[in-house]
Amino acid sequence: MPLYALDGVSPTVHRDAFVAPTAVLIGDVVVEAGASVWFNAVLRADYSRIVVREGANVQDCSVLHGPPDLVTEIGPRATVGHQCVVHGAVIGEEALVGNGCTVLDGARIGARSLVAAHSMVAAGAEFEPGMLLAGAPAVAKRPVAGTQAERWVEANPGAYGSLAQRYLKELRPPDEPYASPTT
Repeated sequence: MPLYALDGVSPTVHRDAFVAPTAVLIGDVVVEAGASVWFNAVLRADYSRIVVREGANVQDCSVLHGPPDLVTEIGPRATVGHQCVVHGAVIGEEALVGNGCTVLDGARIGARSLVAAHSMVAAGAEFEPGMLLAGAPAVAKRPVAGTQAERWVEANPGAYGSLAQRYLKELRPPDEPYASPTT
């Protein structure tokens, strides 16, 4: 996995975390136990710290960054879906940021909330725990409890935790180069 020190500060990855070989971590990045950072994700902590808490997952092609003095934090067992941008924001415990979302500077997503796919959370926006957020800019639509969104919030941390353990155990280059079948 590409890990790069910057200004004498190196990423810290717990031995029980999974970081895909094509993910890039630069500078003051912390990835805690059981967390996962997936293929082609970029975590660039050149201005401020990025923390991926225990059991959280940052999925393929997402970008985490932040302005000076504003920590980017992905809470315990939280999910950042595919192709998201999280910039200087805090994602609460077990919250789920859907595919293609943007969460901007100083935003705070409450625990066990779900940000609907392709939503944009404005800078400085703060949301209560357990809410379904959607739109551009995102607004609170209703509580997650009792909806299909709750199923996603509950299922995703365990599913990605298991998948990360599978990848830690089984991912490796193939024994032989791929040969396409002849026609």
